[in-house]
Amino acid sequence: MEEENKPQESDSPETVEKQNKLIGFLANVLRGVAIGVAFIIPGFSGGSVAAILGIYEKLVSSVADLFKKFKQSIAFLFPVLLGMILGIAALILPIQWGIRHYPIPTVTLFVGLALGGLPSVTEKLKGGRFSWKHAAACLVPLIAAAALCFLPHGDAVDLFHLNFGGYLLLVLMGLIASCALVVPGISGSMLLLIFGYYNPIVELVTKKLFAGYEIGICILVLFCVAIGIVAGFFGISVLMRYLLKKFPRGTYCAIVGFIVGSIPAVYFSTAGEAGLTPSTLPASPWYWIVSVLLLFAGIALSYLLVCFARKKNEKPDPSE
Repeated sequence: MEEENKPQESDSPETVEKQNKLIGFLANVLRGVAIGVAFIIPGFSGGSVAAILGIYEKLVSSVADLFKKFKQSIAFLFPVLLGMILGIAALILPIQWGIRHYPIPTVTLFVGLALGGLPSVTEKLKGGRFSWKHAAACLVPLIAAAALCFLPHGDAVDLFHLNFGGYLLLVLMGLIASCALVVPGISGSMLLLIFGYYNPIVELVTKKLFAGYEIGICILVLFCVAIGIVAGFFGISVLMRYLLKKFPRGTYCAIVGFIVGSIPAVYFSTAGEAGLTPSTLPASPWYWIVSVLLLFAGIALSYLLVCFARKKNEKPDPSE
């Protein structure tokens, strides 16, 4: 009887703390997976996903303060970056297959995820007056994000016959791509499409590299892009942290505008990549029924993730 009244080892504070840290780690890995998936879908932004999942401010602050609060920042960033890598590596081929063969249903699932999590961003605007400046801060980014899909796409770049200037441009493309990781609603993959780099880079990763074709050039290309992404990641994070501290309501108005504007952009870009026009859209009712079902599935899943994030935020963060 005395043994039964003793506290179980599994209930000790140390064990509970370890369990909470593990749960927090796995939750951030899953968030990273979602951000990585958004990065490879033209029209979507990893920053939007971070905002929807409620970790945007912490993500920006962790990057901006990496050298000031190294241990704390790494504890948060490592599982997120791990999840991004896992998400891109595991899902780039299935997502590319889905966009190629079933573009509208595939993209509609992710649109549902964006819509379902939008309230987690709009709730940041509660309280205080809503002025014309806030309206402009929302409307201008909305128009800018939607207008991206109407810009003509550049010709595909030959990544295997670049000169020195071509490799410098790859660094610049990495800087541009980093926008998708930090600025909500701005799709780095969409911008890469416009400049003609998206499809060549995806093909290099999914086909050339794994096939062993010109491995040295493949690694050099990815290295140059990575340099740009890392530099842009830090630079834009510092800027966004400043804006969030100095103009929080205006910044979140802009974030909402970017996210909403990116929704039509992703449909236009996906349809363009798939060669779909109003006259060539699938006529099968099941195609559209499945699309609607995936839309609601995405909304429901995103809403559940937001609810989970809210409950988690009510408790101390085990990663800190």
